[in-house]
Amino acid sequence: MSRHAALVRSRDGVRFEHLPTPIPRPGELLLAPIVAGVCGTDLQILQGLRSDPTDVLGHEGIATVVAAGCGSGPYEPSAVVTVNPTHPTDARFLLGHNVRGFWAQRVLIPAEAVAARLVLELPRVPEVELASLIEPLASVLYGREIAMAAASDLPKVLLVWGDGTIGHLAARYWRHRDPGVVVVHVHHTEAGLAWSRTQAGPEISVRCGDPEVMDLLGTAKDSLAAVVATPRTATASVIASIIDHCDAALYVDVHAGSDRDPITTRHGAIAVGPVRAANCGGQPAPPVFRTFPRSNAGPLTVFGHRGVANRHLIEAVDELLRYPELYRPLVTHVVDIAEAEAMLAGLVNGTSRRFASRRVVKAAITIRPDWQP
Repeated sequence: MSRHAALVRSRDGVRFEHLPTPIPRPGELLLAPIVAGVCGTDLQILQGLRSDPTDVLGHEGIATVVAAGCGSGPYEPSAVVTVNPTHPTDARFLLGHNVRGFWAQRVLIPAEAVAARLVLELPRVPEVELASLIEPLASVLYGREIAMAAASDLPKVLLVWGDGTIGHLAARYWRHRDPGVVVVHVHHTEAGLAWSRTQAGPEISVRCGDPEVMDLLGTAKDSLAAVVATPRTATASVIASIIDHCDAALYVDVHAGSDRDPITTRHGAIAVGPVRAANCGGQPAPPVFRTFPRSNAGPLTVFGHRGVANRHLIEAVDELLRYPELYRPLVTHVVDIAEAEAMLAGLVNGTSRRFASRRVVKAAITIRPDWQP
């Protein structure tokens, strides 16, 4: 039986191991990942903060088709594909969560995902490292799509709260897509703020504890939008703070994970979790959002989503092909699959988001470092 290298979950992070290589059954596809991203959700799983069961993570990246089971569709051998990691109606398929993911030299895509057309052939491919940004950028595009459906006009100010990959992607995408919107990027740490200020972007970069953040919220007269892309543990407190301090018409994209319990605000308890969960994989259309009236303040509109639609992935590929220089600085680390073991151990067990003496914004694991398009 043939075997392949993989990063397998262990008690203290991941181990570099060799696993038996599966043979695709009818309807299944066997892929060879080229590059895979490291997501904040991956780190939460490795830290035991989530209960996702798979032993091989990774839901971002691109791969080539190795073998196809009978009836799996018209995929050509060696075709370059990306995989939509979230089935919109079948919870049995969450790539890298309950199905083995891209942190391996081979990954088997089950028949239900192939039948749902979640494996997308890419006629053009971004720079290999940038391919690790396809899925998170698609998520940002989905969030903006819902925002445009919920708001009658573009907000004057966009507050992006969170300095992980999603936060940086949202700040960069909105600022060049809508240059008339003032983008304020709120960071968790001084180290994160210092990194962003080296990039010299046109958005305003601040620390979450800075008084000017609350001054901005309190003095806003026109509509204000917020993308909340914090770690799950901070979501409720950040949303409550934004709602309590902003009396202008407010649109909140709950991009971060959230509990189903209502969030307590001075305007009453607001259940944001169910609203976020209502949009999944591009469904329904039009998207779900909910507007809450607030006494002596403008209305609050809340929305969010899980997963992305295929169209968002295709749009993200096009964005990365058209503007590689805009997003390239975010891929701060590129390591091969063997080197990734040490990097992930440091990120999971360390107290700072650093590896090789540099801040990690987006890490890309090159599974096939010699691959050329």
